[in-house]
Amino acid sequence: MKPAILRPQAERDRHAEVRYYRKEAGSTVAVRLVIASNTALDQLEVDPGIGSPTLGATIGIPNLRSWRVIGFPLLWFYFERDQHLDVVRLLGERQDIATILTEAL
Repeated sequence: MKPAILRPQAERDRHAEVRYYRKEAGSTVAVRLVIASNTALDQLEVDPGIGSPTLGATIGIPNLRSWRVIGFPLLWFYFERDQHLDVVRLLGERQDIATILTEAL
């Protein structure tokens, strides 16, 4: 098992999504998002290789993987390191993911 360590931007992304869902859909949905995003990270910690490398390869960021947050149009983006998971972003599927990641990484 490798612990997921969120970069500051990934933490900001998660907080922004929770605020958004609380405002737009209410506290119950925001709590569901917190649970679902934590569950996704728990899955990655147990089996880091389950994330897809496709987008990372497509946009030229080697070893970048993505994993969906079930029930929400959100993806965690991360790198598997020797001792941990380097979680870089939580992004919505409708965002310009390629541009955001290539500019940030």
